[in-house]
Parts: sequence; structure tokens; C-alpha cells
Amino acid sequence: MSPRTQQWTPTHGQPYRPVAYRPARMPSEESLARAAELRARMDERRTVRHFSPDPVPDQVVLDAVACAATAPSGAHQQPWTFVLVKDPGVRRQIRAAAEQEEEISYDGRLGDEWLAALRPIGTDAVKTHLTDAPALIVVFQQRYWLGPDGTKRKHYYVDESVGIAVGMLLSALHLSGLAALIHTPSPMRFLGHVLNRPENEKAFAVIPIGYPSADCEVPDLIRKSLDQVLVEV
Repeated sequence: MSPRTQQWTPTHGQPYRPVAYRPARMPSEESLARAAELRARMDERRTVRHFSPDPVPDQVVLDAVACAATAPSGAHQQPWTFVLVKDPGVRRQIRAAAEQEEEISYDGRLGDEWLAALRPIGTDAVKTHLTDAPALIVVFQQRYWLGPDGTKRKHYYVDESVGIAVGMLLSALHLSGLAALIHTPSPMRFLGHVLNRPENEKAFAVIPIGYPSADCEVPDLIRKSLDQVLVEV
């Protein structure tokens, strides 16, 4: 089935128009097999900070963003923008501005408790991944809808909606064979200026994407077990 190409238009104030939804029910055996495979594959996902400069297939990235854009959102307002940055000069600008903020943060703005929490991860103010990775996806949250005539309408549950979309993006990238990293320089206002985004958009995260480098290393971490994260009632 080919993706739907119909263009979205604002639905604010329009009446409820339901359509039938009758997906085929997956047999239990197939459901169990898929769930087990997905769990095993997602358990292999790691945050990568050492990237190969090798290019990645454009269509893989576009399909991953399209998957992310299927995320649920408050009132179906889809309050997200994904900016794909491949231009080396723009990536250098982003890295320079990010490292300037990170130097201030690691020099004291983060505080001792936060720095102690970061120590096992091995991070510092140097962000080579922003220029080593062949592409960045900069995610912006749309705090409100901005019409061509300047009309503004508030969006709802923006943080939650964009957070879900980013999670789906990371999953899609990983399942497509790419590595990624969530980078959140603080503050991130410079991203809107560098990428010339409109006033209603606020930077949410920078996601370098690509393949791990030949000498890639990751922290020796242990994820919480299922019984540590799940409560059954």
C-alpha cells in the first residue's frame, strides 16, 4: 500500500467526521513472534556519539521521519517540524553554537549533581557527532499554529506529542539500520536562528544520524529489567 499523499489542512472547529477502521486481526502466533523480534531488535539500540562520515540513503531517513509523523498528538494538531540538515557548513554552525553553550554548562551551569549523573555516560562539551554524522534531524515543536495571514491557534499537549514522535523516529531509524543520538544543548534558541524557523517553532532536540564509526564505543550500561519498570494491577 502506497503512502497517502493528501495534503493536511487545519481542522480546528470542524465537525467530527468518523470513518470506518477495520484492520485485520493478527493471529496470536504471529503477534507473539513479531513482539519477541521487536523486543530483541530494540534491545540492541544504543545511543551513538562516534559516527562514520559515510552517507546514508536519503529515502531511509525520509521514511523514518514519515513514521515519526504518524505519532498521536493532542487534538491531532501534529505540532512538529523535522529539519533535515546535510549541509556541512550549517552543521559546523550548529556545532560551534552548541559547544559554546555546552562549555558554559559543563563549567558550572549544570551543577554538581547533574555532572555526577552524566559521568558514567562519558560526555563533555566537545560535540564531534554534530559534524561527523552525515546528517542531523533538528526537531522543532510548534507551540501554536501560525496561518499564512498571521492567525494563531494554540496547540495542546505539545511536549507529550513531540516526545512521542521523537521516540518513534528513534525506533524507525534503528530498525532501518541507522544509529542516532538525542542531543539537547541548553539553551537551544540558536537553532531557530541558524535554521531560519518561524516564530511559532521552538527547538526540541538535535538528532545526528548515520552509521557507527569503525572505532565506535558506547558506555557499559545496563537497562532496567522488565520487573523494574512494569507494575501490573
